[in-house]
Amino acid sequence: MIRRERLRLELPAVIALGSNLGDREATLRDAVREINALDGVVVTAASDIVQTPAWKIEGVDEEAPAYLNAVITVRSALDPEALLDALNAIENEHGRVRTERWGDRTLDLDIISYAAQQSSTDRLTLPHPRAAVRGFVLAPWLQIEPDAELPGLGRIDTLLAQTSDDVRPYAAEALL
Repeated sequence: MIRRERLRLELPAVIALGSNLGDREATLRDAVREINALDGVVVTAASDIVQTPAWKIEGVDEEAPAYLNAVITVRSALDPEALLDALNAIENEHGRVRTERWGDRTLDLDIISYAAQQSSTDRLTLPHPRAAVRGFVLAPWLQIEPDAELPGLGRIDTLLAQTSDDVRPYAAEALL
């Protein structure tokens, strides 16, 4: 008897997490667990948590609560748009409200890179269009993938050196 198994292609992706409302650390921890529980997604690494001032359209808002940020790498059998749908559902479960662009939020989950793809649809641009200038994405990503490159833009260590973001360590247990 021949046993037939269905192969499932899993591709690497980088996801940034951020929160500046509520129990920020618990929210990030819950999100990592929830992403890992998605059918077809496995978290392979998680950065330390970092803290950064809140960015608004006008620039840094020192009056707004600071963000906690982290980056995870995953292997995903979901295509990029299906992964985005799943991440948006997790955001919604955590009370994410989208009333103000770059406004305060309970949870923000962004696909930064997906299998080194370079593409753009109405809903998703890969790599993330602002990742190359965001120290709060690049610094934690560098912790878990020191040789990583942002597709079409270069090495993340070089890109991080060009940012001026105030990214600070945050004392917390590891996310994984």
